[in-house]
Amino acid sequence: MTESILPSQLFAQSGPRHTTMIKELVPRCYQETIFSTCAEKNTLVVLPTGLGKTVIALLLCAQRLSLFPKSKVLFLAPTKPLVAQHYETFKRHCELPESDFAFFTGDVRPDKRAALWQDSKVIFSTPQGLENDIIGSTIKLEDVSLLIFDEAHRATADYAYTFIAQHYSKRARYPRILALTASPGSDLEKITEVCRNLSIEDVEMRADTDPDVKPYVQDTHITWRNVILPDEFKKIQSLLKLSFKNKIADLRARGYADSRTLIESKTDVLKLQRELQFHIAQGDKNPNILKSISLLSECIKLQHALELLESQCITALHKYLQKLCDEAQTTNVKALQNLVRDEQFKSVSLLTRILYDAGIEHPKFNELRAIISKEIENNPESKTIIFTQFRDTAQRIILELFNVDGAKATLFVGQTKKGGTGMNQKQQKLILDEFKQGTYNCLIATSVAEEGLDIPKVDLVIFYEPVPSGIRTIQRRGRTGRSASGNVVVLVTKDTRDEGYRWSAHHKEKRMHRTLASLKHCFTGVANKKEASTQQQCLWPELSLKIFVDHREKSSGIPKELLELGVELKLETLEVGDYIVSKRVGVEYKTVPDFVDSIIDGRLLNQLREMKQRFERPLVVVEGEEDIYTQRNIHPNAIRGMIATITVSYGIPVIMTKNCKETAALLAIIAKREQEAEQSDFNPHANRKPMSTAELQEYITSALPGVGSGLAKPLLEKLGSVKNIVNATEEELKSVDKIGEKKAKEIRRVLDSPYQNGTPQRQN
Repeated sequence: MTESILPSQLFAQSGPRHTTMIKELVPRCYQETIFSTCAEKNTLVVLPTGLGKTVIALLLCAQRLSLFPKSKVLFLAPTKPLVAQHYETFKRHCELPESDFAFFTGDVRPDKRAALWQDSKVIFSTPQGLENDIIGSTIKLEDVSLLIFDEAHRATADYAYTFIAQHYSKRARYPRILALTASPGSDLEKITEVCRNLSIEDVEMRADTDPDVKPYVQDTHITWRNVILPDEFKKIQSLLKLSFKNKIADLRARGYADSRTLIESKTDVLKLQRELQFHIAQGDKNPNILKSISLLSECIKLQHALELLESQCITALHKYLQKLCDEAQTTNVKALQNLVRDEQFKSVSLLTRILYDAGIEHPKFNELRAIISKEIENNPESKTIIFTQFRDTAQRIILELFNVDGAKATLFVGQTKKGGTGMNQKQQKLILDEFKQGTYNCLIATSVAEEGLDIPKVDLVIFYEPVPSGIRTIQRRGRTGRSASGNVVVLVTKDTRDEGYRWSAHHKEKRMHRTLASLKHCFTGVANKKEASTQQQCLWPELSLKIFVDHREKSSGIPKELLELGVELKLETLEVGDYIVSKRVGVEYKTVPDFVDSIIDGRLLNQLREMKQRFERPLVVVEGEEDIYTQRNIHPNAIRGMIATITVSYGIPVIMTKNCKETAALLAIIAKREQEAEQSDFNPHANRKPMSTAELQEYITSALPGVGSGLAKPLLEKLGSVKNIVNATEEELKSVDKIGEKKAKEIRRVLDSPYQNGTPQRQN
């Protein structure tokens, strides 16, 4: 059991001090209480926004570094601005030299991150880049004594938090996890998943009404402002709904949607689309199912257009419709072509264009200008954050606020998207600093500003639209009422999805509080035990395995599974193959759809020729449970013929696996057998398999223009040797099948041209 250290012992004092102390900060009673739990167990801390979750992280950081002076602390947050904020907070309050702190983002090169990791004690990072560093074995978590996850509710499914936490729990010498969030979710299943993924052993939760927290909670007044769609908007709305209804009726007529099945929203459409795609993956190629998938794609676009009309602005809707029409001119996608030919869609496009040209906008803008104008009139020093879902709407709000006296508005968005507006980390930090200093008094923000950012004294938060997520509603609302009372205004368009989203978020938030209270009452811990799997113990109790992985395979899931099996990975750019498990074994990895695609586009045989030249024992692994014979419009015999060519003509085994876990286990077993036999290190860039005389002849011939590996053998078989090919006339070259006059001339031109300054002299 670790030594117990009280919070009061962690602060600067006269005489001898711990390695790490905290300065300029006095914790509150509830923070000390929560810290006591966190010091003993992996803990999920659920604390309303503005009540000092970061202080608890500081206390625990100081304690862990005092207990384990040679260890490191790792603090993860989902966005760059949030990482930067925590980095500055810790530097301000920790008695450590600045050189002990490091700040990682995707903009820092991997080799630079590895060097910083070695020299630093407290590291702040976004999770995605760090995940890649762990997979590539450039960063190891063994010496991390505290791992902090901010906005811990993200630790679900395949988000990087999950992998990092599970890897850390198995590898760290002195593991301790602290998970922080203001809103973990409304469903017991999701909260339990977060706890399981982060190896949580206890939950510390406080609500605004708890006695120890209540004195520090600032009042937040919420107002709902209703607006009504004008008749011109309602006409467009009815046309979009009619088009959607017609698509659904067509879908039902094709037999893939029961008449009792409710299909009204985008969520309903996506659910049905997933079901149909599953049928296709199992080999159902009925024309009706393919047409139904196309109809659902049209429905998704109609639902998005409805959302823009009802809750956003005409500018965003016009831009979206124009984009669809432009893409329909160049694409072969039937769903898009059919949609733009739809009579209702044409009418929608025309009416939207009329409103756009006339400068008529959503009624929310009138309400928004009035709210901001009154706020500035009542308090010229006030600060306002306006949240909206879409960047197009955010940019339109900026233009609208130019007409409000005293409004100094600026945009705050995430990274640049293709063809769109965006901000890098430096720009984001500059905007936040200027907003804090009063250069701007209105911050127009998308979701990037919802999580965790500490912006003191925000007087007013405006939701341009309600969001259906309880988590996001809490996050947005929490940007005000931090150090002083604040106001929240939510704009709602009556008789639209805005109203549904409002109540959806309300009920999810209430359910979250009930679920957390219940969970805390009966929580027994769902942490993963730190022990090697039975499979790993049986496979290699004493052998250290290494596999070279092409860096493009990071997202396949196999590298993570290999790490779980204890294999050391080296991420590199491999010239041939996707995985190299020994000096003589290289693996070409394909999913079932990619295997079929590579047959159709012709790249598979080229890849296999290179594998044969490079490795003594090449191998093809095809992963997936889909029916390989129904993936594309290709005859099953063509696929069987290719498999026969690979296994018989090339002598390369083809192994089928179901999923990434099975693939990883297979690669690990092969690596174990090979590396036990080799008993020495290997390098993927060395020890190339010696070529036979025939292979060298084919290699030299394939370099001639227009020949390649496909025509090298026929040329050699017809003319007998490389020497005869070099001396052959155009007529002799043309006698070989698939070599015409143009190729023959080009071959002779290259062979006959004098060499000059490293470049053959071209002839006219």
